[in-house]
Amino acid sequence: MIWTLIGLLILFWFLGLILDIGGAIIHVLLVIAVIIFIFDLITGRKRE
Repeated sequence: MIWTLIGLLILFWFLGLILDIGGAIIHVLLVIAVIIFIFDLITGRKRE
């Protein structure tokens, strides 16, 4: 599930850059998703 969220946030971030929509909210969400991803990698949690 986390991979789906990260993928969607990257997609929306890319669309926001191209179409200039969404403002800073998409950038903040992308940073939060990257932080969660790195935290999961460091802690070694296994999610399916």
